[in-house]
Amino acid sequence: MAPFSILCVCMGNICRSPMAERLLVADLVALGAQPDLVYVHGAGTGGWHAGEPMDPQAARQVLARGGDTAGFRARKLLAEHVDASDLVLTATAEQVDFVVSLRPDAAARTFVWGQFARLLPTVTAELPAGSAGLPPAGRDADSVYARGVALVDLVDKARAEAGDEPRDEDDLADPWGRPDDVFGVVADQIQALTRPLSAALLSR
Repeated sequence: MAPFSILCVCMGNICRSPMAERLLVADLVALGAQPDLVYVHGAGTGGWHAGEPMDPQAARQVLARGGDTAGFRARKLLAEHVDASDLVLTATAEQVDFVVSLRPDAAARTFVWGQFARLLPTVTAELPAGSAGLPPAGRDADSVYARGVALVDLVDKARAEAGDEPRDEDDLADPWGRPDDVFGVVADQIQALTRPLSAALLSR
């Protein structure tokens, strides 16, 4: 079975989505995940930075928080990236619309970053698994994949049942060209989801 796949999307794929990608990987590794358990990748809706490295200020945040920036190159978002992803997390609500315009069938697995962060606790509050309708947690690829798909399905159902719409504060502000402290605030917002999401995927 393929690893559970998470796609992080922003506009240029040099600031927000690279921080999200590499910080999520770092938090998964910190919990003992092997690299083949979860595939985290990113892309940008604009595409004009394709092939470029991560923004230096974004890279500093990743490195300061225990992540790895090696080998990163920006990509333009393509429909095939969405097809290959079990969960799509975008920096803004506008980018959710962009993803869904590429692949309408991805609507149920596509969320703006802050919205998923708000809704995830409503699904994981009943852990351990069983009462929340989640498969048992495990450290093999099949277990993590099944748990990840179930988490996305439950968060989507919570969104639908609550009629939850993205809020302005759910967006990750674009820090490009801003001071380091702005990048730090965005990185904090990113890890407000990467840490609980990593725990939800892996914790027993």
